[in-house]
Amino acid sequence: MDAALRQFVRTRADNRCEYCRLPQHAVDGVLQIEHIMARQHGGGDEPENLALACDQCNLHKGPNLSAVDPDSSQVVQLFDPRRQIWIDHFYCRGAEIAGRTAVGRATARLLNMNSRFRVKLRAVLMAIGEW
Repeated sequence: MDAALRQFVRTRADNRCEYCRLPQHAVDGVLQIEHIMARQHGGGDEPENLALACDQCNLHKGPNLSAVDPDSSQVVQLFDPRRQIWIDHFYCRGAEIAGRTAVGRATARLLNMNSRFRVKLRAVLMAIGEW
């Protein structure tokens, strides 16, 4: 993957994790280029298969394409930032990210978006107007 493609993905995402929405300046390290469909499942380096992700979302997502909705216990596809709109599937309940849909609930749970650390970090960002 070349530097121009990496920059394109960062710019398109406005330097925010496309899953939990944390901005680059609020996370340790550099936001990572993530394959929505992992290479092991046939995903490639096309821009429509790439997303910007914080290390925690990327770590928890791994090669997964689906997860279990905690409300219905049904297996559903994970949120796809190239084909779906974040606000259609998630909303903030205070500093927590809640799912509006089965996709949102399953993704938030699998990616551990509401870990204690990330909720505290979002609360700080909200308090200073950066969320």
